[in-house]
Amino acid sequence: MRSFKCSVFILVLHLLEGAVSKSLIQLNNNGYEGIVIAIDPNVPEDETLIQQIKDMVTQASPYLFEATERRFYFKKVAILIPEKWKTKPEYVRPKLETYKNADVLVAEPTAPGNDEPYTEQMGNCGEKGERIHFTPDFLAGKKLAQYGPQGRVFVHEWAHLRWGVYDEYNNNQKFYFSNGKRQAVRCSADITGKNVINKCQGGSCVTKSCKLDKVTGLYEQGCEFIPHSLQTVKASIMFAQSIDSVVEFCTEKNHNKEAPNLQNQKCNLRSTWEVISDSEDFKKTTPMTTQPPTPTFSLLQIGQRIVCLVLDKSGSMANGDRLNRLNQAGKLFLLQTVEQGSWVGMVTFDSVAHVQSELIQINSDVERNALTKSLPTAATGGTSICSGLRSAFAVIRKKYSTDGSEIVLLTDGEDNTISSCFNEVKQSGAIIHTVALGPSAAKELEELSKMTGGLQTYASDQAQNNGLIDAFGALSSGNGADSQRSIQLESKGLTLQNNQWMNGTVLVDSTVGKDTLFLITWTKQPPKILLWDPSKKKQDGFVVDANTKMAYLQIPGTAKVGIWSYSLQASSQTLTLTVTSRPSSATVPPITVTSKINKNTGKFPSAMTVYAKIHQGASPILRATVTAIIESVNGKTVTLELLDNGAGADATKDDGVYSRYFTAYDANGRYSVKVWALGGINAASQRLIPQQNGAMYIPGWIENGEVKWNPPRPEINKNDPQSKQVCFSRTSSGGSFVASGVPQAPIPDLFPPCQITDLKAKIHGYKFINLTWTAPGDDYDHGRAHKYIIRISANILDLRDKFNDSIQVNTSDLTPKEANSEEVFVFTPENITFENGTDLFIAVQAVDKANLKSEISNIARVSLFIPPEIPPEIPSPSLPCPEINVNSTIPGLHILKIMWKWLGELQLSVALG
Repeated sequence: MRSFKCSVFILVLHLLEGAVSKSLIQLNNNGYEGIVIAIDPNVPEDETLIQQIKDMVTQASPYLFEATERRFYFKKVAILIPEKWKTKPEYVRPKLETYKNADVLVAEPTAPGNDEPYTEQMGNCGEKGERIHFTPDFLAGKKLAQYGPQGRVFVHEWAHLRWGVYDEYNNNQKFYFSNGKRQAVRCSADITGKNVINKCQGGSCVTKSCKLDKVTGLYEQGCEFIPHSLQTVKASIMFAQSIDSVVEFCTEKNHNKEAPNLQNQKCNLRSTWEVISDSEDFKKTTPMTTQPPTPTFSLLQIGQRIVCLVLDKSGSMANGDRLNRLNQAGKLFLLQTVEQGSWVGMVTFDSVAHVQSELIQINSDVERNALTKSLPTAATGGTSICSGLRSAFAVIRKKYSTDGSEIVLLTDGEDNTISSCFNEVKQSGAIIHTVALGPSAAKELEELSKMTGGLQTYASDQAQNNGLIDAFGALSSGNGADSQRSIQLESKGLTLQNNQWMNGTVLVDSTVGKDTLFLITWTKQPPKILLWDPSKKKQDGFVVDANTKMAYLQIPGTAKVGIWSYSLQASSQTLTLTVTSRPSSATVPPITVTSKINKNTGKFPSAMTVYAKIHQGASPILRATVTAIIESVNGKTVTLELLDNGAGADATKDDGVYSRYFTAYDANGRYSVKVWALGGINAASQRLIPQQNGAMYIPGWIENGEVKWNPPRPEINKNDPQSKQVCFSRTSSGGSFVASGVPQAPIPDLFPPCQITDLKAKIHGYKFINLTWTAPGDDYDHGRAHKYIIRISANILDLRDKFNDSIQVNTSDLTPKEANSEEVFVFTPENITFENGTDLFIAVQAVDKANLKSEISNIARVSLFIPPEIPPEIPSPSLPCPEINVNSTIPGLHILKIMWKWLGELQLSVALG
């Protein structure tokens, strides 16, 4: 039983599922098509915003073209307009474009004035990002002095999104030592400027030269590098695209490899252009010989949701209680998941298709209940998936275009003719969500969701894992309002024997509770059901559906906030419990949990990466307990604790993205992913936004020799009411992937330890070097490594390129800890010069029991700075001053000679004294 001891926090948590990025972007003859820029539904209607988006992209295209040596430009862009904005003849219904797959989101800032453009990046160097974020004020040109022209900023963010490069500045460390000299973090190092500080007191400010920190030898806190507004340097866009002369990315020749920035840390000291040159985009293009055309735009406006269920009722659905489980999951979708106002139809298929219901608009429980009666009750015949899809298209076209409609396709059978309707699917403009049930579902099924941007899910025949209900519960609208979205609070199953009890609790927080539904299923006989609300009042009134083997209770009004308790009793059968709800208010920003796998397919021995992003608006939720349950086609489950520690699979610490590697393959075939997120006494909403991957906020400019400061970056209020403990619990399907190349047991150890990515080094006592890092495992970030190899060099490139030839540190007394533990190691540099002004570079490699080695870690750096000794103050000797009459007529030169003689006597006296 779970207990929640902290006060309930006002929040909404819903889970947005997906296997991999569903971006529709395609590169066609050097031009990017399918770019989706979405205007958030909460942005007030303003037609000028649409023109500002067009202007930004139009300005960005030639800048991108020249920056990439005439390789890439922006060709076709779709702008997604909120449903509540006024309709216009030029606005058309979207096809596959949704808020879920938007590449750029234009939304109000999370705090007034916080208009920083940024790009979400969950993965490693070279991996595509998730989404670019802009605000209306940024697009309106109100931040030109701080970020530069909007088109240039878009190219900066595009490099994050498309090619997985990182920023070449560092807000957390703005200066560093290089060969004993202080340098500003920048790229290229030829960018000129001044190191100054803006001292403000009593409403007035003065610019001063930066003082030195006596401990570090670097500049004092608050010191800024202010660039000259007029430069001749052409690089780099990932440092400051706002500088007029900057029109290129840093290359291998001009890249500043020593600067402590994310690009160097994440990309192994490679320049941004080297990373871009390794991309698939670069490899399949050649420079253009003509100028590119200007971008074209389509204006799309969200409309009502149209969805048709396409359900397999072939003979194989009679196996393993599949047809009955389909009815249970279908009823959850129809009674709860699908939103009010949606249009829903139903088609079943075996060897042919059968229309069970034309499109019906859901306005009340009457329509919902009517649709549940259309679910299939008998399983016979073969499997013809294309027949079902074609029939669904016909059902939709009787009332609407298929553009932007959705089809939920469930099947358990093989069908070698499925590819015959791929072209029809592509031309339909419909989004297809696929649910593969059991081990034999058609192998090409996922191609349908892949080509249309739909969800792909898999449910095994293990009823206790509740996979089918989770898959249908995940099918909320990609464009629906948060206040309408069904939120899954709990999903649990258990096989009971001998009148055992299944006991537990469900937390209903203060912003959910509307339309709360408790759903219980069984495999043989109705169980004993006991449910109590937070005031310990027993809840009665469950509707029992004996034919479908399920019971459900809809809590009237808004469910009480607090802990609901349940007890279920049964013998020799499997029970499941699912609890869903809706937000009680539309005014509080919801906490969202977006689960994702880094790819649709996994080929042994390549590790998969599981991500869960937990945010409230743009604010990360920290210290939550996040678990992924991965089930193979054999029904075997593996539990992973996802971490936000900035190590192993996790790219950035405390950014609200929880990650972990998966290596525990046991069979070829489909694997399902289920995510459970729990916020207890340690979890908190973090209002202070961590450093984002985005364009640099320029603190000021030097114009005509004078420093002109921009307004300081807005600070987020630490006392914001949202910076509180959060208590929540949610579960959801996280999609599925397909594994191949898995050998038969015993499976060999082919997984090395993961790369150490958070190595840090500090000097203690001018002699010792203290290293810290997060321990990798035996297999990526699982288990325990066998040993560490630590090497040092005075040359950063020698350490990277000739690691095995660099000086090795004695680690005989260093035993690796369990994965994700903190490692600390102190050593004294030997066999290398280490004196004042010395720069030393350090890297670590982990080795497992099978002698498999990790990639070399990020390179840490120490610079030895010994402060100069301050001589003791010498008291002034009491020598008599020479007598000089100020009224004397002695010439000035004679007076100087007397003074010079006296100073000489003074120096001699000090030397002898």
